[in-house]
Amino acid sequence: MTDLPTFRLDGRRALVTGAGRGIGRAIALGYAAAGAEVTLCARSQEELNALSEEIRASGGTCDVMPLDITDQAAVTAALADREAYHILLNNAGTNRPKPLTEVVDEDIDAVLDLNVRATILMTRAVVSRMLEDAVTGSVITMSSQMGHVGAANRTLYCASKWAVEGFTRALAVELGPQGIRVNTICPTFIETPLTAPFFEDPAFKEQVLSKIKLGRIGQPSDIVGAAVFLASDASALMTGSSVMLDGGWTAD
Repeated sequence: MTDLPTFRLDGRRALVTGAGRGIGRAIALGYAAAGAEVTLCARSQEELNALSEEIRASGGTCDVMPLDITDQAAVTAALADREAYHILLNNAGTNRPKPLTEVVDEDIDAVLDLNVRATILMTRAVVSRMLEDAVTGSVITMSSQMGHVGAANRTLYCASKWAVEGFTRALAVELGPQGIRVNTICPTFIETPLTAPFFEDPAFKEQVLSKIKLGRIGQPSDIVGAAVFLASDASALMTGSSVMLDGGWTAD
């Protein structure tokens, strides 16, 4: 019989952005449980410290990196003296849903700077060190079902996630020969501190549930399995792809 692939991450260093809450927090806990040494990156020192204490109390290994990843100089400085990572999870992101005619320049800057530009900056910094040290590994970016479909009031968000999908495929082609895999995870609506206020509107919640074939809003824990899979040797032949965790939203 063929040996089962391992989902363990022992001996690997993982950097998770947006790790303070929601999906990033859940994935950081999952990576630590799978044996990785996890760097927790977010703007909130307090949230990172609390998560760090939780991981260490469970026997995991981690450190914290308080950082605004939209600041190129800060990203460069934060990574300058660190060993190469085997896993990068680009999770930090934002959304400002509104009709395009109500979008202001500040909205464009906020969404595209964090969702696209910061993802590219962080990936460039981490991959550069991986290549310098001949480290193979996995770059994973949290995209969205909205990187594959369109939706009203989501022009900025869709633009940012479609950009992430194109970036991922191009980088996968570029880095494949060096043994670095590049993929995305595309969730449906997940209940997090960012999205929870939207679900207080019954009409909005009903509309979302009507599109999710499994009939429920996703939870951060629903994303952890795919994140561990893409970081591990279980996905050794997978690059330039998207893992759809959309509850069937894009099936029709």
